Amino acid sequence: MKKIIQPGTKAPEFNLPDPQGNIVSLNDYKGKWVVVYFYPKDLTPGCTTEAINFSKLKPEYDKVGTDILGISADPPEKHSQFIEKKELTIKLLSDEDKSMITAWGAWQMKKFMGKEFMGIVRSTWIVDPEGKIAAAWDSVKVKDHAVEVLEKLKELQAA
Repeated sequence: MKKIIQPGTKAPEFNLPDPQGNIVSLNDYKGKWVVVYFYPKDLTPGCTTEAINFSKLKPEYDKVGTDILGISADPPEKHSQFIEKKELTIKLLSDEDKSMITAWGAWQMKKFMGKEFMGIVRSTWIVDPEGKIAAAWDSVKVKDHAVEVLEKLKELQAA
């Protein structure tokens, strides 16, 4: 089983579209802290909870100078619906060919109801201002995750 990229590693660069069709690059965040998280699918229960929790805490993330990027294989139009329907305040990006999902190690074998299949494993990273992975979470459980990431971010920034 492939593991997600680990702390100390340079974060893989990406250039992905947002819902408005603008291309967002990890390079745009050089010199800033950024949370990058991959999730399976827009408008599903776990993914909705995760996105809402990050959105609720966005003012706290803003206070510590950190942007949040959620990435899935859903198309930009689906992200627009998700953002509008759930009043999300975080940025969502589309990786329809799954190249970045794969590069970051979030495309893995999953098991559900006795069946095995390839899919997106819910994963989160904190990328430091130099573009290196500062913290990583694999197979994320959404409850309290956005709070846990914020606490870790504050701890890293204080170090």
